[in-house]
Amino acid sequence: MSSTVGYEPETQSSADMESSEILPGQLSDVVKQSLPQHVAIIMDGNGRWAQQQGKPRVFGHKAGVKAVRRAVSVASQLGIESLTLFAFSSENWRRPDKEVSLLMELFFSVLQREIKLLQNNQVRLNIIGDISRFSARLQKQIQKAQQQTADNTGLVLNIAANYGGRWDILQAAQKLADKVAQGEIESSELNEETLNQQLCMSEQHEVDLMIRTGGDYRISNFILWQAAYAELVFTETLWPDFNEQAFKDALAVFASRQRRFGLTGSQIEEIRAI
Repeated sequence: MSSTVGYEPETQSSADMESSEILPGQLSDVVKQSLPQHVAIIMDGNGRWAQQQGKPRVFGHKAGVKAVRRAVSVASQLGIESLTLFAFSSENWRRPDKEVSLLMELFFSVLQREIKLLQNNQVRLNIIGDISRFSARLQKQIQKAQQQTADNTGLVLNIAANYGGRWDILQAAQKLADKVAQGEIESSELNEETLNQQLCMSEQHEVDLMIRTGGDYRISNFILWQAAYAELVFTETLWPDFNEQAFKDALAVFASRQRRFGLTGSQIEEIRAI
């Protein structure tokens, strides 16, 4: 993976955000070229955000939903193809039972509540991870939400739920082992491409930019294969405070690392201002 950097986003008022909205067709060609096709975000800091305000941790998770809406809005406006959000890792089951239960209920309610918004904005929802551990009720809601948005042609929103990068690679290897055992493929035919085809998000562009909020400098078993060449950006900002400008600042950092485009300082500022 490439070198990492921390940054602190600039603040922006609600009025500024509304007045700065720019659609993909309005961007200059060089700015379009410098935007990532696939962005992944480790949404860290909900619990700490709530604790700083003397609130229960679940209060932070609810506030984090608003940050998700903002991130989806920015990605959609800028014509980013895929946005992958780490919502619940396979390790998160170790958290207190009450918090896990509340997270599952929040996940269910968000799936119900946000479908109309996703539909209106042509966002296609794709849940990645092992959902078999979820309740039958939640699994049914996941399937319903995916089916309702399956024909949408805009941003692909991947939500990683009960997901781990090692699990993803393992399940892909198991599928290939079954194919070899059944005579569908020879072991000599196995390569990176055949493995990649069995991974989550195999039909999407590899991850170009991975952002982690909350101040930690690690990737926590998130999309290990798909982010092999991703640019990494870390920020101290807790996820509920990750606003539109913070996202655009991260995109500007990404653009500044795109050697083949050789952007100037003014072009980087153009990305910051969109």
